[in-house]
Amino acid sequence: MTSLPILTVLEHSQVSPPPATVGDGSLPLTFFDFFWLNSPPVHHLFFYDLPLTKTHFTETIVPNLKHSLSITLQHFFPFAGNLIIFPTPTQKPEIRYQEGDSVAITVAECNLEFDDLTGNHPRDCDKFYHLIPLLGPAAKVSDYISIPVFSIQVTLFPNRGISIGMTNLHTLGDASTRFGFLKAWTTIARSGSDEPFLANGTLPLYDRVVNNQKLEESYLKRVKFEAFNEEYRPQSLSGPTDKVRATFVLTRTIINRLKKRVSTDLPTLEYVSSFTVACGYIWSCIAKSRNDELEVFGFSVDCRARMDPPIPMAYFGNCLGACLVMAKTSLLTGKDGFVTAAKLIGEELHKLLSDKDGIVKDIFEVIDGLLSNMKPTTGMGVAGTPKLKFYDMDFGWGKPKKHETISIDYNDSISLCACKESNEDLEIGVCLSATEMEAFVHIFDDGLEACI
Repeated sequence: MTSLPILTVLEHSQVSPPPATVGDGSLPLTFFDFFWLNSPPVHHLFFYDLPLTKTHFTETIVPNLKHSLSITLQHFFPFAGNLIIFPTPTQKPEIRYQEGDSVAITVAECNLEFDDLTGNHPRDCDKFYHLIPLLGPAAKVSDYISIPVFSIQVTLFPNRGISIGMTNLHTLGDASTRFGFLKAWTTIARSGSDEPFLANGTLPLYDRVVNNQKLEESYLKRVKFEAFNEEYRPQSLSGPTDKVRATFVLTRTIINRLKKRVSTDLPTLEYVSSFTVACGYIWSCIAKSRNDELEVFGFSVDCRARMDPPIPMAYFGNCLGACLVMAKTSLLTGKDGFVTAAKLIGEELHKLLSDKDGIVKDIFEVIDGLLSNMKPTTGMGVAGTPKLKFYDMDFGWGKPKKHETISIDYNDSISLCACKESNEDLEIGVCLSATEMEAFVHIFDDGLEACI
């Protein structure tokens, strides 16, 4: 018997801003954006518990999403634009919008188990790749390459729910930029117009208010421009793979106990935050689940409020500083491994945030300095921040049942966000091989008992 396809595509379409609402224009990239030019795309999935018939889905839900998206793109036009790459770094890359540019939307139906996908238990990573859209192909235009920056896939799980998958080039913007776009889209979807958004929301700031010639030159020298040609396709996730993803929750009570443990053991440590202890604990657990010699841990810091003068939170684009720490795995796996990890992260974060001139620095210089004497066998990072409430993304059907950051699969990073039930609790997504995950689950549970 022939098995049913996992995914059936119902429609491919394009959505543009309303005609004549956005003039042609370009958004020059800054050094904050250049760092991400050679990075893989960002993939996010929102699952909504919404029992629907296929008819209601195609005749009501999808048209409403397209209509509200079109209105939203009027205010967030770069999402419908293209990344423009010139053959040499003498001409800086930019995001360009021209009348008629659009966002590609895929509408599909899926026969995977909705409740399985939206659980916290380990689930095969392969399953989620059916639900994230690819970006459109690059096009050679005159003397430059034009690359779509954003795409959407809306998938029906008949009589159970829907998922909304989004893919964007990181060059388009960071989590704050994506959050602003989604807040606008969901507000407009709920109301049917942009009047509530314009009355209570915040329009993006497109002024290029950051400038650093030295960093621009440094970053552009590292960009592999030869990779951008008419054959260019952004990196994509595909199976089969032995990786699984799972979600772990640290409640406020547990976080406070972890903080107390660190503060008791290290009374002089100046920076003991929820982020520090959560990342420190996860890092030490992952180190124990692997068999490596040296680990590097990295994460981003939003620089908007830390620039001089400060940049408005509505600034459109990337505005991230980087923080990197390295440790021998033996230090992270010992009796005090969690405390050691929290100490390393806390010290580096405090140093970064207290150094007025250091928040914006040459990340390649930092990396080269860190790696000058030792070469880590394993690296991992953090995607997301609990400060942005992605579980508030309500299109009119209530909050998402689950939010997943699929792009952590590229580099075994972790995702971090506030929980749906309580903004005080932290939800952490982890992607590991099946063998490593089995060990990690036991280490995570046993370690919490020992720490608290």
